[in-house]
Amino acid sequence: MSVDFAAPVDVVYAYLADPARRSEWQGSLRRIVDVVGDGEVGTTWTDVTAVGARPRMRIIEATPGVSWAERGTWRGIDADLRLTFEPIPAGTRVSAVVGLRTPAVLAPLGVVLRRLAPGAVRGDLERAARTVGS
Repeated sequence: MSVDFAAPVDVVYAYLADPARRSEWQGSLRRIVDVVGDGEVGTTWTDVTAVGARPRMRIIEATPGVSWAERGTWRGIDADLRLTFEPIPAGTRVSAVVGLRTPAVLAPLGVVLRRLAPGAVRGDLERAARTVGS
């Protein structure tokens, strides 16, 4: 999936890659806590979500203006989000890939989460695009 932003790549990358700004555009997120690091690979934090989940997040890839990825872990569930950034005439195209791993005992939950995740990520990126573009 991809979402177009009406802003240059460096602006879009800086906004999306900054954990402190996540609650501005991620609908399920209320706040982040326990940030350790400065945004480089290995930076960690905890998401405090509206539904009560508190995944521990970690940046696993950070190539400014090119790609960025995170992994969240909560109660045996691992979720990855990888963003790539492409300059386009009107700004930046951000493409997202979501991955999810669940233990066998949580397989039914994994099926539901895999169905919901792409729409949620698209909605979050569209919200971010409106924020960055304003």
